[in-house]
Amino acid sequence: MTDTKYRFYFPLQVSFADTDLQGHVFFGTYFTFFDEGMSAYLREIGFPWPTFQEMDLDFYYVDAQCHFKGPAYFEDLLHVHTRINRIGNTSFTLEFAIYKKESDQLIATGHITGVTVDAKTSQPVRVPDRIRQAVANYEGKL
Repeated sequence: MTDTKYRFYFPLQVSFADTDLQGHVFFGTYFTFFDEGMSAYLREIGFPWPTFQEMDLDFYYVDAQCHFKGPAYFEDLLHVHTRINRIGNTSFTLEFAIYKKESDQLIATGHITGVTVDAKTSQPVRVPDRIRQAVANYEGKL
């Protein structure tokens, strides 16, 4: 993963509840920030959660990783840069890079891999062509 700013970013402000006794963002909270970035990205490309439900689809996270580059604190304004960088048969991987808005400091990078499943059976299914095309149209290509 490169330390690149992606086309899409989701702005958020660190809340007090996001921090720990040490005063910085609790390490596990970065996965919540990634999840929020992913939801916003999917809305941006035309696939909000209700669309997945209408298609009888769900997805399960099967792998997640975060690399910490620097601290973030209460009330920091962050940009959660997000993109889908790989689509396999049933899986897709999102990359994330979180920057502080004011200083442009990179504070975390990571990825989440999800597997697309049938909402009724929980069995893996091929990532629909509609989603593949939406990502390709937004990102240029995969």
